[in-house]
Amino acid sequence: MREILGRRRRLLSQRSDGRPELIGAALTFATQWQWPVLPGVAADPRGRVGCACPDPDCTVPGAHPFDPGLLAATTDERMVRWWWTNRPTAPIVMATGATSRPGAAEGGGAPCAVSLPAAAAARALAALDLRGMRLGPVVAAPTRWALLVKPYSMEQLGELLYAQDFVPGSLRFHGEGGYLALPPSESGQGPITWERAPLPGSAAPWVPDVEAVVDAVVEALTRTGVSAPEL
Repeated sequence: MREILGRRRRLLSQRSDGRPELIGAALTFATQWQWPVLPGVAADPRGRVGCACPDPDCTVPGAHPFDPGLLAATTDERMVRWWWTNRPTAPIVMATGATSRPGAAEGGGAPCAVSLPAAAAARALAALDLRGMRLGPVVAAPTRWALLVKPYSMEQLGELLYAQDFVPGSLRFHGEGGYLALPPSESGQGPITWERAPLPGSAAPWVPDVEAVVDAVVEALTRTGVSAPEL
């Protein structure tokens, strides 16, 4: 049985007005899964497509850390509650590859991710499904999808990419020191959802090794003739 069942599976409860409960999701990530999180900068409050940060050319509008900075990411329940009580619509940003704070369960920490443009990602996932490859959670933003993977080092990633005959330039790697906005956040470009949702439960979701994902994605893109654009 696959770990991931798709969009129909909803991890998070809904409020009576139909809006996802961001604070509940943030607490699940931080306290149950030991993924360090922090609130992201909101989308443009004037309702325009864009970001509330000072950068007019922001490439990830409404879906990145700003104040506080990424180093503030934490698994502390009191801090997470305080943040989302005071900023209830803030996107949830995970510090990818970050280890959980002292006192957390052994092995706790955030996964890393491999992302690619949404259209290419959809084709790649379909090809991987036909092969029966087991994937972990997949995060879908309006323009890019991100496949969660086990933490990796820059040295490990460099060796992996060097061994490839071809690596699409549109692949991005969210490793230690990086970040990723998680569902059910709302970015300046639209909602962030689970394309492949984790199964409900208290244990952190299973994620595959980065080697398996990169090898499979590159092969799938090559086999399907997808030329992923630089986005």
